[in-house]
Amino acid sequence: MDQIYLDYNATTPIDPFVSSAMFPFITDHFGNPSSGHLYGNKTHQAVEISRQQVAELLNCKPTEIIFTSGGTEANNYALKGVIGAYRAKGNHIITSSVEHPAITEVCRYLETQGCETTYLPVDKYGMINPLDVESAITNKTILITIMHANNEVGTIQPIKEISNIAHKHGVLFHSDCAQSIGKLEVTPSELGVDLLSIAGHKLYAPKGVGALFVRQGVELERQMHGANHERGFRAGTENVIEIVGLGKACQLISQNLPQYIKTMKTMRDRLEAGLRNSNIPLKIHGHPEFKLPNTCSVGFKNIEADELLVQLTKIAASAGAACHTDNVEISSVLSAMNIPMEYAMGTIRLSVGRSTTEQEIDLALGEIQKVINEHFIKR
Repeated sequence: MDQIYLDYNATTPIDPFVSSAMFPFITDHFGNPSSGHLYGNKTHQAVEISRQQVAELLNCKPTEIIFTSGGTEANNYALKGVIGAYRAKGNHIITSSVEHPAITEVCRYLETQGCETTYLPVDKYGMINPLDVESAITNKTILITIMHANNEVGTIQPIKEISNIAHKHGVLFHSDCAQSIGKLEVTPSELGVDLLSIAGHKLYAPKGVGALFVRQGVELERQMHGANHERGFRAGTENVIEIVGLGKACQLISQNLPQYIKTMKTMRDRLEAGLRNSNIPLKIHGHPEFKLPNTCSVGFKNIEADELLVQLTKIAASAGAACHTDNVEISSVLSAMNIPMEYAMGTIRLSVGRSTTEQEIDLALGEIQKVINEHFIKR
């Protein structure tokens, strides 16, 4: 193998069953879903089947699913849509200090439009205290947005507790579930969320497609203006090819999730056990119990992450810090968790997938040991 891929939190390959489902809509079924003839009926039916497949995974109504161009658009629509629809009630948003930029940057933008945002702290594991959420609520709070699971360290947030608090105070609750779909059981009714974002390329569907769950009765201000697509929520002719891919990917998760979780957790645990037994000074980040089954964020003491990844030519992974000539820039997540600099600067994220093998894990462990011993320990 040319390289061991351990960056599944960044993106996943398209599952062969997904690409097979998409292919006829690339070659043969090209009609506009809004057209009333046979060609349009075929693609319209395909979009609605996909909507049903997403809804079945989430155990919600198909009418509560809006297709988007990805997780970023879903997050943008959730936040901007709620603010636009409920602005008369208030202008305050509560979020966390460890959210993805697809949330924090939207909040920064909304602040320029007169909104106020509270960024909640996290503990050393990257977890939010629900009591902090309740303390932050004011009579102007209209939305709380907290990710289900962190993309960098894998920590799973107490979403159900937070949603109960939100609803007790009459506040809408949104969760970015881009990283948790396909790795955890995720249903809006169990989590208690009003809005939920999905990113296709995190769950073996193509890039450029996603979905937003909007609980029946929740209002959103339109963000895309034009024709009356997606029941008036989102203008623009539907991306049929990729929507079909997203639907098939969700169907596969519905059918196989327990096995997917078992495989990923087994490989992740093997990886973490090997790292701990390597005698290399390191720290594994994230909650020891409430963590995604596939994610290992590890900080190597007094090693620069970007330099380490340059040397790890046989492994595809992500860095948690960028080291420059005069400073080290660590991620906002590690900073919020107050990870000591000697470990934060050397943090990389290794994330396994549902096809990762024991051989790949063992080869990766050997390569990490070899590279650190040759290029860093023995200097």
